[in-house]
Amino acid sequence: MIAAIYARVSTFDQEPENQLAELRRYARARGWTTAEYIDKGVSGAKGRRPALDQLLADARRRRFDVLAVWRLDQLGRNLRHLITLLEELAALGIAFVSLNEGIDATTPAGKLQMHILGAIAEFERERIRERVLAGLARARTQGTRLGRPRKAPPMIVVPGGSVREAARVWGVSKSTAARWINAGRLPGAAIA
Repeated sequence: MIAAIYARVSTFDQEPENQLAELRRYARARGWTTAEYIDKGVSGAKGRRPALDQLLADARRRRFDVLAVWRLDQLGRNLRHLITLLEELAALGIAFVSLNEGIDATTPAGKLQMHILGAIAEFERERIRERVLAGLARARTQGTRLGRPRKAPPMIVVPGGSVREAARVWGVSKSTAARWINAGRLPGAAIA
């Protein structure tokens, strides 16, 4: 079995060796071959992490069977990001191990823990959805117009009266200016 080992430290002053030593020892004890992915000097809040991005690309190519991390917070930015990442790995058939939390999805108990985490994440997503829909319904009942506000043309006399000139002055596209002009005046009337 091939294991991907992921380690991350937030600053260049820190060393990931403590994490790596424990992960290597665990992988050896399980008889796994390892591939290491290390982000050094990269905050966990960053959306782009080079080693993690490469790890996910390799996961999609099925280059390893299990991902091992020292702690969950080394992997995900927040709970939602972590759950999404773990769901993607599960869909790819890649098991997950977090040493400090004692999660080992290569075992039945670890798989149960992953299902519980997934259920909590689904519950959280549904609660957010319910709150958003309730807020939209409330806004509608209060007469709030939902969606992007329309941009009305200013009351300007357009020199020359051309669509192109109107678009330039109003700061909109030619098609929007033409629509406004057609809706805002009778044929042959001056633009006001």
